Amino acid sequence: MEAFLLGGAPALTRVEVAERAGVPLELAQELWRLLGFAHQSDDTVAFTDSDVRALELTADLMRMGILGEDSQAALVRTWGRSYARLAEWQTSLLAGLAVEGPDPDVRMAELAAGVLPRVEALQSYVWRRHLASAASRLLTAESTGAAEVDMAVCFVDIVGYTTHSKNLSEGELVQWIERFEQETTGVAVDRGGRVIKTIGDEVLLTADDPVAAAEIALALVERGLDEDDPFPAVRAGLSFGPVVSRLGDVFGPTVNIAARLTSVARPGTVVVDRGLHDALSPQEEPAETPSSAAASTEPPSSGAAGTPDDPAAEEPDTDTPSYRLKRLRRVSVKGYSRLEAWSLRRPKRD
Repeated sequence: MEAFLLGGAPALTRVEVAERAGVPLELAQELWRLLGFAHQSDDTVAFTDSDVRALELTADLMRMGILGEDSQAALVRTWGRSYARLAEWQTSLLAGLAVEGPDPDVRMAELAAGVLPRVEALQSYVWRRHLASAASRLLTAESTGAAEVDMAVCFVDIVGYTTHSKNLSEGELVQWIERFEQETTGVAVDRGGRVIKTIGDEVLLTADDPVAAAEIALALVERGLDEDDPFPAVRAGLSFGPVVSRLGDVFGPTVNIAARLTSVARPGTVVVDRGLHDALSPQEEPAETPSSAAASTEPPSSGAAGTPDDPAAEEPDTDTPSYRLKRLRRVSVKGYSRLEAWSLRRPKRD
């Protein structure tokens, strides 16, 4: 298996690999460490010609200015982390099929020879499609000269995850989480959103259009409330404002606010910030930017307001043709002492 996957049996030490590639040994060691590869001593034979080629390509990218000192570590670390998870999942899948036969070792080799070239081709296709999409978004942002781009950010969190997970076997828990991630991704993509990452029982997604983000959040919450739908009960937090994108992740106060709103949302509800509220119900007069109006970052005071869903604290609704936005008491959460919040609902139908 190792010879098949690496293009040959290991025959080189790390010193020999670095010498053949014309790369300083220190640089090679740092790259391997960032990729998450096991540490090898100078005299351990653990490398092949493919490792030499990889270092040569890395050196080419550095000479071209693609991999600079500021981006090299972050990019390589992201590669290592992403592919390590993918490899673990794919190996588990193949191993599960291999043990069904009389000779697992032979069956594993057969599966690798027949399956992996196809998987590799598909991975290249998926990568290129996402690259085209990301390039389009990035070039649009670059044309405006903005380091940040306004977008909607949404966190969706499973309600009662800890309690429910205790009643499931390991296999059942994996299936449950995978189904949740799959269904959430489908709902998001169908409505123009993008899943950024999953964090245990939580999904982080974004959308350029705030209406699309609102539809995604409401659709997921509505599915969770449907007793005939196996989709778990969820809650969601939504914000809209400037976001910094880097290496497939998103950062900034807008992301932090969405996370904070999720933590205070009641089961089966969607809570939004000032930015999302104004995007769904434009004001006659320009509203303040989300970074200044949505929250104060002063430390929370002991007398700050409690949960946002206290009916006594709600102000009159803001109704639009598509949504009802009910003003909630200002929320006090970590990092934001007076965070403005609204519950997002479908309008009442006569």
